[in-house]
Amino acid sequence: MPGDLHTHTTYSDGSTPVDTMPFLARCAGMTHLSITDHDSMRGVRYAYAHPVQEGVHLIPGIEMTAYDYERAHRVHLLCYWPDDCAPLAEFCDMMGERRRVAMLQSCRELEEICPQFRTEEALEIAKDSGTLFKAHIMRVLWQYGLADGMYNDVYRSLFGLKPVRGRILHTPKYEPVDDVLSLIKACRGVVVLAHPSVYHSMELARELIAAGRLDGVEIDHPRNTPEDRAELTRLAKENGLLVTGGTDYHGLNTVTPRPVGAFATTDDEIARLAALAKARKASGKKAR
Repeated sequence: MPGDLHTHTTYSDGSTPVDTMPFLARCAGMTHLSITDHDSMRGVRYAYAHPVQEGVHLIPGIEMTAYDYERAHRVHLLCYWPDDCAPLAEFCDMMGERRRVAMLQSCRELEEICPQFRTEEALEIAKDSGTLFKAHIMRVLWQYGLADGMYNDVYRSLFGLKPVRGRILHTPKYEPVDDVLSLIKACRGVVVLAHPSVYHSMELARELIAAGRLDGVEIDHPRNTPEDRAELTRLAKENGLLVTGGTDYHGLNTVTPRPVGAFATTDDEIARLAALAKARKASGKKAR
């Protein structure tokens, strides 16, 4: 059976606790699941500590945020089976602190213009994550009827980038793509470019594939365009890349709700992923 290899929990900006996820995966007929919270070691450590839960095999994973400074946009990299190592933990701690500082500044400004909003409530919603995301701020506004959902007009007025910059938008600094790719390699992780259509990353995808910097590409994702899917499928076949899929599940914290397992990775690709991870670990042991 297939696996959903792109999901989020309360460890980052999702609304579902981590220990509920395997149950949801089992109900959807999944045999594998990867909890890929943003820049967080918590899901990785949970998977290593609970390799099988509800009959579902957990693949340690993390969605790492980088920045393509040449094209001026964010990039998300899915990293599977990384070592639980100091450099990766330090990266996650750094990104968590940067997010917290940026979002607390947004909270201070929001308190000035919205008397019903209190930062303490957002921090309480965010407690599992160890940092603070826009989703936690929006949940406070939404529950009091001050927002038209999570990511609609109110969100765009507060946090949008284009056509007008949001009133309280503060963005953490992201590390360059090359640096994050090098970190994943050092941690012996398997790297997959997440949802290239979301951040208009097809030009970058072509560049990274040509340079041999990716192990795979995420194709079966709700926001990839048909045109990008077709090209990614061709590039993956020509370059022997892994092909993954995932729901990008966030629970309540989304515009279009989709259940775990709505998009998935096939058995064959999961087996290829596991084999590559195993070989990488073995090669690392020999090197030491």
